[in-house]
Amino acid sequence: MALSVTLAGCAIQRAQVAQDARAQMVGLSKEQVLGCMGPPANKAAEGQTEVWSYASGNGFSSTVATADVSTTGQATRMGNQVYGSANSTGFGTAVSTRRFCTVNVVMTSGLVSAVNYQGPTGGLLTAGEQCAFAVDACVKK
Repeated sequence: MALSVTLAGCAIQRAQVAQDARAQMVGLSKEQVLGCMGPPANKAAEGQTEVWSYASGNGFSSTVATADVSTTGQATRMGNQVYGSANSTGFGTAVSTRRFCTVNVVMTSGLVSAVNYQGPTGGLLTAGEQCAFAVDACVKK
C-alpha cells in the first residue's frame, strides 16, 4: 500500500512538472530547447512556425484481468469402487493500457510559443505525467 501511494505521489509531481513546462518554456530559444531537451525526433515547418516533436514516457503499462472458473462433478459408489466425472469451464478477459506522450514544442520566429502534449499522457489526477520525462530539464524547480 505504501509503495502505491509513493508511486502515485511521483506521478502527481511529474504531472505538475509537465504543467509548469507549458508556461515556463514559452520564450525559450531553439538553442535553449536543444540544451534542455536535446534534438527532436521529428521537425515540421510552415513559414515562421516550426514544431519539434519528442517522444516521452517511462514505459508505464497496466493490465487488469478477470477470470471465472466453474467446476461440477459427480461420483457413484458401486461396491468397493467409486466412479466419477468432473467438468470444468473457464472464461477470462484482460485489458492492457500503456501511457506515453508526444511533446510538441511550437516555435515562432525561433522562440517557443507553445508546448502541447498528445497521447494517453496520464491518469485522471495525473494528466501529462508521462510528458515530464522530456521537459523536466527545461523547468525551473
